[in-house]
Amino acid sequence: MGGTLVAIERGFQQREIQESAYRVQQAVEAGTTVVVGVNRYRDESVATPPIHRIDPEGERRQVERVRRVRAERDEAAWRGALDALEAMAAGDGNLMPAIIDAVRARATVGEISDRLRVGWGEHRELITV
Repeated sequence: MGGTLVAIERGFQQREIQESAYRVQQAVEAGTTVVVGVNRYRDESVATPPIHRIDPEGERRQVERVRRVRAERDEAAWRGALDALEAMAAGDGNLMPAIIDAVRARATVGEISDRLRVGWGEHRELITV
């Protein structure tokens, strides 16, 4: 293929990992590979726990807290910290100081994650034909 970099660019490693995982899953489902507790030796007496329901009042209080944080934070410091984080994510420096600065500027986890996605993009599974 011309080396590791070319193989990565062509998706070779990702494809090999996906195909290997697929073969393993087929073997588990066929029973040729034993996974204790999954396809053999299961404890049938175990019950599924009840689904956790979010208290509507608790949800309302949390939404109000986030709105208050966004209304009270210093807009310039918040924007500057997120811009610096995005720039750092696009490079190869240490992200931790930029993340800490963003948290101190009252950025939410979602806002920080959004800026990291801008710098890095999102993982997309390769589709093999």
